[in-house]
Amino acid sequence: MSSVPRGTSLCAAGILWLQEGSESAEKFLGLPLWIWQILNLILFVAVLLYFVARPMTAAFRKRQLEVEERRRQAEEHRAQVQRLSSEIRERTAWLEREIEQIRRNGEAEGEIVRASLVERATLESERVRAEALDEIERRLEAAKAELRAIAASLTATAARDLLSKEITEQDRRRLLEESVSAVKGVR
Repeated sequence: MSSVPRGTSLCAAGILWLQEGSESAEKFLGLPLWIWQILNLILFVAVLLYFVARPMTAAFRKRQLEVEERRRQAEEHRAQVQRLSSEIRERTAWLEREIEQIRRNGEAEGEIVRASLVERATLESERVRAEALDEIERRLEAAKAELRAIAASLTATAARDLLSKEITEQDRRRLLEESVSAVKGVR
């Protein structure tokens, strides 16, 4: 430990200083007083190191480990949020592809119906085409509603699970305000 050389240099300095006035030094238990002073200093430094430095070092190390653990937990939470976010994006993209396929299928069906009804009459073909477009719109709206319901359910479940662990009352208020703003922005 670095205190040993420092203590040695203190002892050497003390010895040199005390040698100058050794003629008048008193003795205790047969040893000069300056030896007792050096021993007292060494004992004081040792006690100080034992009772102050060790607990302080342990306390600082414990605090450092706590900070590292909190950082690690925050990184895990962030990774989990990113994973859930990407999962929601993937599901949303899949549903959008399904909607597009439904729309294409609906348009294809409408064209087939229109072609077969051209033979009957122009008026009849317009009526059937309007029905096909209405059906496409209903299916599209149904798929969008299903997409919204699934996305909302997944988001709510993931957010509730994640946030129930870490959220405070102040965070709840802020998230509620942000959600309301986001819903207003979507409409």
